[in-house]
Amino acid sequence: MVLGMTTTETPQQTPQEKSPGERSPAEKPLREAWVALAGLSAVFLFEMLDNSILNVALPTIGRELHASTFSLQWVTGAYAVVFGGLMLAFGALADRFGRRRIMLIGLTLLGAASLATAFVTTAEQLIAVRAVTGVAAAMTTPGSIALAFRLFQQDSLRVRAMSLITTVGLVGLAVGPTAGGFILAVAPWQVLLLVNVPVAVLAFIGIRTGIAADDPAELHRDPIDIPGALLGTATVVLALIAPTLFVNKSSGSWAVTAAAVVAALLFVLRERTARHPMLDLKLVARPLVSAGLAYKAASGLAVAGLSYMVTLQLQLDWGWPPALAAIGMLSQVVVLVAAGPFVSRFVDWAGLDRAAWMSATAVVAGLAVYSTLGRLGYVWVALALALVAAGIRVVGVVAGVNVLRGLPENRTSIGAALVDTASEVTTAAGIAVTGTILAALFTGTIASSHWTSHQSTQFEHAITIAGFTLTAVAAALVCWATLRTRSHRA
Repeated sequence: MVLGMTTTETPQQTPQEKSPGERSPAEKPLREAWVALAGLSAVFLFEMLDNSILNVALPTIGRELHASTFSLQWVTGAYAVVFGGLMLAFGALADRFGRRRIMLIGLTLLGAASLATAFVTTAEQLIAVRAVTGVAAAMTTPGSIALAFRLFQQDSLRVRAMSLITTVGLVGLAVGPTAGGFILAVAPWQVLLLVNVPVAVLAFIGIRTGIAADDPAELHRDPIDIPGALLGTATVVLALIAPTLFVNKSSGSWAVTAAAVVAALLFVLRERTARHPMLDLKLVARPLVSAGLAYKAASGLAVAGLSYMVTLQLQLDWGWPPALAAIGMLSQVVVLVAAGPFVSRFVDWAGLDRAAWMSATAVVAGLAVYSTLGRLGYVWVALALALVAAGIRVVGVVAGVNVLRGLPENRTSIGAALVDTASEVTTAAGIAVTGTILAALFTGTIASSHWTSHQSTQFEHAITIAGFTLTAVAAALVCWATLRTRSHRA
């Protein structure tokens, strides 16, 4: 069940009166909010670590649980689909019942689901646990952005806070697979998911003690839009399933895509006509909101498509072993982590609006470099990865801040959910576009160990077309977002 959104809200709610000696949480300097930021960083660390560290264990899980290829695919897929499908619904719930409250419930569910991993004996049980973990992630991830935004009133502090939170998560993403490999050498695979338990406990303590209880004045009590919630969830779930079907050349891919389109149209119709819609489309159409979502969508397309293409190129076309291919992706990881301390300085220098279009342009430029020159040698691949990483390091923070700036205070959770949903859906779309073009132009089995020269040529041709296609779409989104931002300033 999900709350509605009305168009009659004032842009900002008036904060409650404070006694002269009392400081609002929004007035704290960054260092005084360290307990809350530690808790929110732990939430983002979970999101970054979870599937990346699990992927390392998939072969071991397959052997021990006697899982089929299809079952292994859904060990990770169940989490992603449930997570992406429910974010909007839980974001809306948080704006009605309390962001902190929903976050704490989600963290409790995360800890319980992670503990349940210790008792898993079949692939089906693990898939169920992963689906519950996806529910917990949908309850907690959007809230991490919304609560970080709520802690501060100054945009500069908001940028610094979100940059700190994402840096912690990206460090986890960088070291997670390697650490997972070492853990597997000495412990059962279940330990990799049990790591979520102390992370959830740390996050719970930090948020419970460091963030004040929800202020009723910052929430709303609109009636619940159940049809809108169901249609929105169905749209996202189908949109996330369809790319997997396309990449695997499944016969039902077009049917699922058509169902996603129909569900999306019905969702829009419902939200335009409902008295209290779950997602007020007039709020989404605000310049800062729509521009921020477009920047996030452009980066999601570019990152997913580039990572997918580079992984296939290094291992299948160039014949690099997995360990060397992982090293080949290091330029991206190094830039993502090392750029953290410079994000706030760059945004302070450029301003939020300029930082958004400049960083998004860097993402598009990196994809264009790969599409044009990536087949000529690794140096161009490394440059493309570095450019895209530098761009998403900034746009990931700035886009979220701009979306929340453009919404009333009692809609920030669903705004954060929109940001994450845009990223999830366009990431899936980037992989689907690349996979579909490869399937159409590459003959034979792409996973075979020995390609003919003709197949190598087909592959290079396919990734060039896929790269330029994604570049064109991402560039169009960035241009449109830049124009929307300028209309806001005007």
